Amino acid sequence: MDLSRPYTVICPTLEGPVLDVLAHTTRPLTGREIARLASRGSERGVRLVLHRLVAQGLVTAREAGSASLFVLNREHVAAGIVEGLLRLRVELIERIRDEVEGWSSPPVHVSVFGSAARADGHVESDIDLFIVRPEDLAEDDPQWREQLHRLAERIERWSGNNASLHEVSPKGLKAALRRGEPIIASLRDASVVLAGPEIADLLARRRERAIA
Repeated sequence: MDLSRPYTVICPTLEGPVLDVLAHTTRPLTGREIARLASRGSERGVRLVLHRLVAQGLVTAREAGSASLFVLNREHVAAGIVEGLLRLRVELIERIRDEVEGWSSPPVHVSVFGSAARADGHVESDIDLFIVRPEDLAEDDPQWREQLHRLAERIERWSGNNASLHEVSPKGLKAALRRGEPIIASLRDASVVLAGPEIADLLARRRERAIA
């Protein structure tokens, strides 16, 4: 799934970005404004899409001088489907959070980072997760390994993207901080916490303990 444009999983044509623009505002827009905000297709192509959507009733149009103004008809039976397509990335993250919350061996911390957190990934991008294992739990603990395996498997089934699990112990996190590993910068740059403390708090605690 293309997490930057999740609607393309079902709607890969120009209708997708046009509806994306309209779904994110209630302000009537001209065809030229929609074409500029969509950043895809020609203005003529966008106008053709708008006329098709108006004919279907999903978009309404009214005249304003020499221009036409368009707005998404949120009462249309398909409007909820459009909004659901646009929030597929959010739905994926919520599913991952629910899965982690159900673990019998709770983690110290789990977060999504990288392109999935920035919402700029594509169909070949991995879903990157940073996972901190409890210090008193062995890395090869069967229950823990099964949780990770099941999570990676479900992420791929939910999205079509591979899951890349970056797992460390609290001691491993301190070592990564001390060495200034690239993953630390990636976490600070963009991450969505699914379990445990916020990234800034987690790193600050580990840094204090590393200094101590």
